[in-house]
Amino acid sequence: MDLSHADAGAVRCRQRLAGGASALHASSVEWRIGGDQGEGIDATGDVFATVAARLGYHVYTSKFFSSRIKGGHTHYTVRLADVPVRAPAAQVDVLVALTQETIVRSLPELGPGAPIIADAAFRSEAPVGGGRVVSVPLTAIAREIGTTLVRNMVAVGASAAVLGLPLSEFARYVEEKFARKGATTVRQNLDALERGHRLAMGEAGPALPPRAPGDRVLLTGNDAVALGALAAGCRLMAAYPITPATDIMETFADLAPKFGGAVCQMEDELAAITAAIGAGYAGARVMTATSGPGLSLMQEGIGLASMAEVPVLIIDVQRAGPSTGMPTKNEQSDLMAAIFGGHGEGERIVIAPATPEEAFADAQLAFNLAERYQCPVILLSDLALGVFQQTVNPGALVSLPADRGQVLAAPDAGFARHHVTDDGISPRTLPGTPLGQYLATGVEHAPSGKVSEDPANRTAQVSKRQRKLLPLQASADALRLEGTVGADIVLVGFGSTSGAIAEAAAALSESVRVGTVQVHQLWPLPAGQLQKALRDARSVLVVEQNSTGELRQLMRVAGLDGQRVHSLLHSDGTLLRPDAIEAAAQRLLAREAV
Repeated sequence: MDLSHADAGAVRCRQRLAGGASALHASSVEWRIGGDQGEGIDATGDVFATVAARLGYHVYTSKFFSSRIKGGHTHYTVRLADVPVRAPAAQVDVLVALTQETIVRSLPELGPGAPIIADAAFRSEAPVGGGRVVSVPLTAIAREIGTTLVRNMVAVGASAAVLGLPLSEFARYVEEKFARKGATTVRQNLDALERGHRLAMGEAGPALPPRAPGDRVLLTGNDAVALGALAAGCRLMAAYPITPATDIMETFADLAPKFGGAVCQMEDELAAITAAIGAGYAGARVMTATSGPGLSLMQEGIGLASMAEVPVLIIDVQRAGPSTGMPTKNEQSDLMAAIFGGHGEGERIVIAPATPEEAFADAQLAFNLAERYQCPVILLSDLALGVFQQTVNPGALVSLPADRGQVLAAPDAGFARHHVTDDGISPRTLPGTPLGQYLATGVEHAPSGKVSEDPANRTAQVSKRQRKLLPLQASADALRLEGTVGADIVLVGFGSTSGAIAEAAAALSESVRVGTVQVHQLWPLPAGQLQKALRDARSVLVVEQNSTGELRQLMRVAGLDGQRVHSLLHSDGTLLRPDAIEAAAQRLLAREAV
């Protein structure tokens, strides 16, 4: 049974998630600002999210934006909660609308009676079935202050009033943010905040309990990967810009020179992967980052790294495809390409972080795996994890010890780079090592590295390369499990959907026994561990943001299928929400109970 997005989205939770809902939902408010691209929507959302984090709230942000710089609708959503949240909420509680289109587009998500702070500059129309318009002269006030650039700050002040958030922290952040632009700019923005706040003071809206200020920081998965790579000792990145992976390159380019590192912006993805392979052969910890179209171009190079047994890290920040697809929309449809892309059968490792904290740790883990097993490692992220900010406890960003694998500093005269070993891992040397010279080639080779097409040698070398990854099938870090033993239903997923899955599971746990499985290591697939984790479950729901069920296909090949395994597929480019997963699971359980 496939529970499609249309089916899963048919039931939309319209109640405030309190009183009967999970404690995870209890004090969560979702704020959104929307308008035309190029009108400072992102900058305004960043201000709101940053201050919310400083006030001590857990924050999850998400964006809707088009594949162009200016024009077209965009909105920025900030979810505030008193417990950690890793997914958008079931409804929008406060909407700032700079255009009528914002109201129309947000209507399906608006909670009953949700205040809509609408700019009086346009003739807003109250929606039928959700929300109430609060007309505020945002543009007019900004003009009175002296510049329309502060219009959005008027909206932030009004939002703070509606949500009962202290204006003082917003003012403090404005003073910090605009100090370099001069006293006039600071004064105008503070005036905008105060006037917006004063105008909306009488408007009632959902209120969060006050929090003690904390030390949480906002971090994207892309930034976390760049920071993790630096922590791992990576000092070189070769890449070509592509949405939504470019931020990794930009962050690394900003920080790496402070540690003696550099970024090489290549002419295309083919050059990027081959440059990275060359640096990896020389002994450097090096990475490249791309998205789906770039991963396709890199496949021959990834095969070269597999054949020559060169460690290299490739980060794939997935987006909707195929071809150009929807570059600014989320999808998890590169799984098969990451595992099986390219010609022939080349060994690689694929891991998928679910949070910025995991992205930081996995960047380090990926380098250790690449050098320990002498092969390419693909870190499979996606647009939601890569681009959207979340609150992170800095103490959770921990450096891992480096594992450089079997590197010989003093080989003997009989050194053979591709010696056939019992565990499939052959000691390597770095260029310049006395007696350590060898031929590194993409052609099949003898143990010495010299070209060989001898059938017996070919069989031995293929078996050796395949054998070295066998221990990973039993890796203790391959799966993250919770409550799977004796569960009525187990929710299975990978990557950024894990947050929505966890929240749905918390809601379901009030009425049924529910477990979750986050597949962290996607390849080699830990089939035995999955079989054990799902063995006692009455039903299994595999949750994926793609249209063909790529993870479920892998599970089927591994013998994990049958009448009790089902799919929830979501591929419209929007984020999968916890309430949609909860509704799909409830329907599945109801059908199976008949």
